[in-house]
Order: sequence, then C-alpha cells, then structure tokens
Amino acid sequence: MRIHELKRRLHEAGAGPLHEHRVLRLWSHALPRNSGRRLPESFFPSSLLAALPGIEADLAALARIHSVHPGSDGSERLLVALADGQMVESVLLPRGGLCVSSQVGCAVGCQFCMTGRGGLLRQLDGAEIVAQVALARQRRAVRKVVFMGMGEPAHNLDNVIEAIDLLGTAGDIGHKNLVFSTVGDPRAFERLQQGRVKPALALSLHTTRAELRRRLLPRAPDLTPAELVAECERYARATGYPIQYQWTLLEGINDGEDEIEGIVRLLSGKYGVLNMIPFNTVDGTEFNRPSFDRCRQIARTLHERGILTKLRYSAGQDVDGGCGQLRARATAAPMVPLRRAAAPRQ
Repeated sequence: MRIHELKRRLHEAGAGPLHEHRVLRLWSHALPRNSGRRLPESFFPSSLLAALPGIEADLAALARIHSVHPGSDGSERLLVALADGQMVESVLLPRGGLCVSSQVGCAVGCQFCMTGRGGLLRQLDGAEIVAQVALARQRRAVRKVVFMGMGEPAHNLDNVIEAIDLLGTAGDIGHKNLVFSTVGDPRAFERLQQGRVKPALALSLHTTRAELRRRLLPRAPDLTPAELVAECERYARATGYPIQYQWTLLEGINDGEDEIEGIVRLLSGKYGVLNMIPFNTVDGTEFNRPSFDRCRQIARTLHERGILTKLRYSAGQDVDGGCGQLRARATAAPMVPLRRAAAPRQ
C-alpha cells in the first residue's frame, strides 16, 4: 500500500488533517485506537469510525514477524513476512535504533553482500517500510531508523521518501535520526533536499579507488569517490548533518596503507564521520575480515591523522551476521529475480 493511498482512504472516510495525523501516529507507534486523552468516539467523525476497522485490518496485514533472532549484544534480528509471502529483514539495534529494508533483494550487486547476490525481486511500498517500524515498536521503543537493510533506498525513492516523511512527522522520529544509506545515486542527493523531512545521509564508500569501487559495487552509479564525497559535502552543509561514510573492511582488499592515505586525502576537512565495519562472513564469498588488531590499528591511525573514525561491528553478528542471510536461510534457496534489474541511470 502506498502511503498516499492510505491518506486518500482516510480522506474519503471523512478524516481531516488532525484525524489523519492521529491515525498515522497510532499505527506507526503500534498503539491501540483508544490511546490518548480523547476517546475515538469523541474525536473521529462517525464515517471515519465506521471505516477504521477495515483500514486497521489492511495495515495489520501488511507485515508480520516471521521469526526473532536475539543477539548477545542486545540486538534482535527480525525476519518479516510480507502479505505476498516475500520476506525482508529488520534489526532492532541497541539504544533505540532500528534498521529497516526498502526492497526485497537489491540490484546493486555488492560483491560482499548476501542481499545483492540474488538481484532485485520487488520494491517495498512506503507502508510496508513503516510497518517494519510499527512491528519493532511492539517489542521496544524505537527512536532512530536507519535505511541500511535489504535494498538500495535510492532505487525506491518515492516509497522511501513517503516513509521518511511519515516517520519524521506522525512517527515522531527526529530528522537527524532518520538515516538514508545509499551507494551514491545523484537522484537521491537532489530529492532528499526537497522534502520537508530531510534525513541524515550515509554513503557506502568502501574504497578511495574508483576502479576497485566499480568491482566491489558493480551496478552503482559510475561516480568517482571524489565526486561522491563532493555531493555528500554539499548535502551535509545544506542540512547541518554530518555524512556517515560507510567502509566495510575486507582483508587484503581495502585495508592497506594506500587506502589509509587515500582516506586522509579524500576526507580531510569534510563534515562527516567514517564508520569502519569489519566484514560479516558471507558463505560462498572470497572475502575475509581483517584481524581485530588490524581493524583497531587502522581506526587509530586515521583518528591520529585527523579523520573522525569509528570502528563498528554490525549488530547481531552471532545471529546470521550480514543482511540477507536470515532470508536466504528461511527460503532455503537462492533468490531469483523476477526480471533482470536495469542498471541505475548515470
């Protein structure tokens, strides 16, 4: 369900702006209808009251939790079943965060990612994205939502922006606590600045070498790392939110001294933070994670060279590590795209 279709149904049922906001707030917060100071019977028009059971049933049918996989770090990986039987993953993070998916599969084909190995099956509607937040809030408080799960949000811009708008208003998520993660599609840089809710931005960088990036992210837009950082810097200065540069550490691939020097040249003086994430093991790939000592050495060296660097380990590594693995194991078969996904427009 598209969010604008949900709003149209509410309008047709007699909802005004305040009524619509309350319905969307109750849904996105996973609250019962009678929550709040005013009872529904004294606040909603009778036509809306009559329509609400059907609307609520349709919203509840969008998604359900298929299985829960608790991690020793306090995270929970949620395998979420959609109404058509497809599955996506959400991750409840420590300290009130939630990672959501925007697609079933992904067209980018990152070589170190399980999600990208099977291609793109379909886009998630905006309501299916918000439904992941509602399901997570049934389990614990959610104060931050990051679009870093299955899929490339820039390839599903309309639906992702609809979800961001709702979460940043009725969903009560602070705008800087909505994080749009992308491999760097120019359309995303432009569209995100136009919305009333402007999220923080995370860029999947992974290397300072253009040729290596093309190999690691074969269907990402063909922009050089320098061009990507320039786009990100403009967005950061316009919004006031520092960019989160994401770097998956791959042993012998992007953990060398040449990359350290390249990072210093590329990010010195930029308004951002570098998140270095040691690789999560994915069956059937040739990549390995550097030793913990090497990871710490890289982060320490960069910090000493003036690059704000954080060494992060993905939540829930003891419960199917990288995004896409829960789904792959649940379906017990590789994902086969319904059609060949077109490469992103350059």
